[in-house]
Amino acid sequence: MASEEPIVSGMAGRYATALFELALEEGPIDAVRSDLDRFDALIAGSPDLLRLVRSPVFSAEDQLKALSALLDKAGIAGVAANFLKVVTGNRRLFAVREMIKGHRAMVARHKGEVTAAVTVAEEPSQAHLDALREVLKSITGKAVDLDVKVDPAIIGGLVVKLGSRMVDSSLRTKLHAIKQAMKEAS
Repeated sequence: MASEEPIVSGMAGRYATALFELALEEGPIDAVRSDLDRFDALIAGSPDLLRLVRSPVFSAEDQLKALSALLDKAGIAGVAANFLKVVTGNRRLFAVREMIKGHRAMVARHKGEVTAAVTVAEEPSQAHLDALREVLKSITGKAVDLDVKVDPAIIGGLVVKLGSRMVDSSLRTKLHAIKQAMKEAS
């Protein structure tokens, strides 16, 4: 078995575990992870694809036909493509994002990585991401994968969540603290 305790429970966890074990046997762990991340990004970026994935209105055949064309166009093949087709054929495509999330967590655990959720006001440069990754690596002693989310509402700064720890250095939080201090002072 890949791990004694599942990271993701339920049906999505069973599929993610099966995929992880297959990827371990076949060897292309990083390639499968990369392909699945690319597919997840396609879903996140397309309301039409999200509707195709989530809606029970589409038949398995329709979903498989559309998915096959999309996978070919996106260059997603091998274990990841076969997995996505099996999930579609089994009418479980609605849960594919949870499956991908579970697989991502299993790969990270296997490789000794941790994932930090980072929220920024605007898209960071690669140099900033590398610097943040290095700082977090020095704190954790492990390789750190960044899950970056852009949220202009934080105005500036960043929010970093790593495990149960969170550091909020966003301008929105600082302005809120100043506002509270001014209310208390008056």
